[in-house]
Amino acid sequence: MFADLHSPLQQLKDSHLSQLWIKRDDLIDPYISGNKWRKLKYILKDATAKKKNHLVTFGGAYSNHLVATASAAARSGLKATAFVRGEKVNNEMLVLCSLYGMELIFTDRETYKDKKACYVKYYGQDPDSYFIDEGGASAEAVLGCAELITELPADTAHLFCAAGTGTTAAGLLQGIQKAGLKTKLHVIPVLKGGEFIREEIGKYTEITDQLILHTAYHFGGYAKTKPELLNFMKNFVARQGILIDPVYTAKMFFALDDLAEQSYFGTEEKIVALHTGGLLGIMGMKDKFD
Repeated sequence: MFADLHSPLQQLKDSHLSQLWIKRDDLIDPYISGNKWRKLKYILKDATAKKKNHLVTFGGAYSNHLVATASAAARSGLKATAFVRGEKVNNEMLVLCSLYGMELIFTDRETYKDKKACYVKYYGQDPDSYFIDEGGASAEAVLGCAELITELPADTAHLFCAAGTGTTAAGLLQGIQKAGLKTKLHVIPVLKGGEFIREEIGKYTEITDQLILHTAYHFGGYAKTKPELLNFMKNFVARQGILIDPVYTAKMFFALDDLAEQSYFGTEEKIVALHTGGLLGIMGMKDKFD
């Protein structure tokens, strides 16, 4: 099932930069797209090796991670359960989770904060269950994301990615270091106060000056937008023919475009932007595009 996650590189047309490429991880799979497949690859292998057949994970009502986990579990013949943050709702994302057979447990926000306690309370005595943190955050997920670096040109000067938990970024930095590359990793936190991402990355790999955080592009916080971002997103999609989402990838491309306008990059430096998928999240924001 994980035989080939290799995704194409596509040069961005009509850009300020002559050497801007997109790593199209969004094309890996329609429901387990982008970094989700990479994160889940070794998680599923670990669960299988430990003879666990019940994946238990966490996420919000519009979580791409939940859909990805539900789909991956169904394809692997595994059971899946998710603790969903907040009051009971019904939306397109959760319908997909249910169709894939995932059980949903809606959890108030205070209780949700202690995910390990939730897991122990419901499944601590279940020998078949396997804990997966929110967003798939784990050493296994980092390992899967690190493999992406082997798919990039060796002369990549700058690699960009959006970040929520920092797991993908940790893997990318680990992969860069393992390959002995000089590539600089630019991380765009999509939450307010995104400097904490540095600490999260540091849990898995050494922090060096190759890691650069750009914390000014959150547009109000997680899943928050402003007219400026939405206008940029609509223009980008219409011009490039590549879908991006307002939660993660639009913020990353906005940051990259803004930095380019400030002449941040060298004229011929090769830049790769990682498209981490997340397109299903657009469905939860359809009212913003009326």
